[in-house]
Amino acid sequence: MPTVDDVLDKVGEFGWFQKQVFLILCLISAAFAPIYVGIVFLAFTPDHRCLSPGVAELSRRCGWSLAEELNYTVPGPGPAGDAFPRQCRRYEVDWNQSALGCEDPLAGLAANRSHLPLGPCQHGWVYDTPGSSIVTEFNLVCDDSWKVDLFQSCVNVGFFLGSLGIGYIADRFGRKVCLLATTLISAISGVLTAIAPDYTSLLFFRLLQGLVSKGNWAAGYTLITEFVGPGYRRTVAILYQVAFTVGLVLLSGLAYVLPHWRWLQLTVSLPTFLFLLYYWCVPESPRWLLSQKRDTQAIKIMDHIAQKNRKLSPADLKMLSLEEDITEKLSPSFADLFRTPRLRKNTFILMYLWFTSSVLYQGLIMHVGATGGNLYLDFFYSALVEFPAAFAILVTIDRVGRIYPLAVSNLVAGTACFVMIFISHDIHWLNVTVACVGRMGITIAFQMVCLVNAELYPTFISGDRPGCRGNDAAASRDQGGGVAGDHRGRGELPEKSKAQRKDDLPSGPNIRIPRNLREMLPWGPSGRDENGVLIWRNSQKPLFLRTLPHTCLPPNQYQS
Repeated sequence: MPTVDDVLDKVGEFGWFQKQVFLILCLISAAFAPIYVGIVFLAFTPDHRCLSPGVAELSRRCGWSLAEELNYTVPGPGPAGDAFPRQCRRYEVDWNQSALGCEDPLAGLAANRSHLPLGPCQHGWVYDTPGSSIVTEFNLVCDDSWKVDLFQSCVNVGFFLGSLGIGYIADRFGRKVCLLATTLISAISGVLTAIAPDYTSLLFFRLLQGLVSKGNWAAGYTLITEFVGPGYRRTVAILYQVAFTVGLVLLSGLAYVLPHWRWLQLTVSLPTFLFLLYYWCVPESPRWLLSQKRDTQAIKIMDHIAQKNRKLSPADLKMLSLEEDITEKLSPSFADLFRTPRLRKNTFILMYLWFTSSVLYQGLIMHVGATGGNLYLDFFYSALVEFPAAFAILVTIDRVGRIYPLAVSNLVAGTACFVMIFISHDIHWLNVTVACVGRMGITIAFQMVCLVNAELYPTFISGDRPGCRGNDAAASRDQGGGVAGDHRGRGELPEKSKAQRKDDLPSGPNIRIPRNLREMLPWGPSGRDENGVLIWRNSQKPLFLRTLPHTCLPPNQYQS
């Protein structure tokens, strides 16, 4: 019986239909960028000082410049250049008293200003910025500065809590249902965030958006990788993540044009309502339909793909199957990730990789926003380095496999983070350069983890994979997700490659994706032949290490 990949080989692995779906789903990936790292612009902290009643009137009466006003009325920096006294303390002076002169008004109150008492900012703050952020609107500075971190933590907690349910929804009710439902909730919560009247409601709406937005991105990733053939699946998966980078670049431009956070949030949220039109543009994944025994619908969709690609449907299309020996619908479960020894090992390794990659990726983005230079240009430059990172993956992955690029990129990112500890904040250009190098390294690592993650899990538990589970919140930083496709292959290599023997995770350019949990076992039946006889796998050569068809042995060489 033909599989989905067999049919795609005849009707087009990446024809007009797949290109159209790919382009419109890439919009979802780009729209996820403002949710993931929007805090850089939504919650930027400008230079600020305490608002002291009477200072503005005295400055106007004396004709001070801004520099003179700051020199006369604002405390100086603390020890070792500490900005806290200047930004969070004020002189406890009545600036409305007539005895104050225009030349050093505090000289008559104390011989040395350091002897004057300082108090907290009771009347608010003055912010040196033409725009606004949640920091300036809700005064999230000084003793309340921790609330900025809480704002971002809410979306990360949302990623975690949402991953516990969104992945199951995608596997249980379908990728398309998951995509549309999360799109609607994400769009509504994004608009509500833009009009939130107070900080508490802002946190709630941000948490709600986090609950669904990561699942929305992953659902799009899943759909596009399950629509294309194995020859294009890897490239499409990488380019889908490049669309996220395009979203980062566009975000820096939008933030520059719209310096007020409410307008920026509204601008990036309203267009997501248009994604609901995908109900008519994007069909359900035929692979998922087959896993749920809905063969008729899957056949109709494959026939539609053939028509869109201007190809004739194969004569044996009505015999379409997953090439799995299943008698009932497959029910996904989080426990499936730990059901076999190989699954447990892969799951724990990927959890660690997701954790470290998530922390470094978002941490480097935050660092660029805190270097003290031009926020918009620094963010723009750091986003641009993700393009050569994607190109490096496309060039190297078929030549050296997965393990070595993954290891080298993590080493580069870790080294960059270590070096930044010793770079003075005054050397701005060097800080940004090293951060960009680290950003490129961790971007390669993140995308490699996505690919490896996609190649190690069967289709029906793709939503429960480690990248969509607890690692995001554990790190309180997040990006990306993986998805298991359904690569088709026969035969097996006579021996593991040297890299595969020495590394825990599989490597090599042509690793085959398992179709079910049985294929993660080192032994057991792989299915039945045309006469109903069981076909057994070689216990020394697991089925999931098979390569693509052009390097395959005939099926009878692994039958018993």
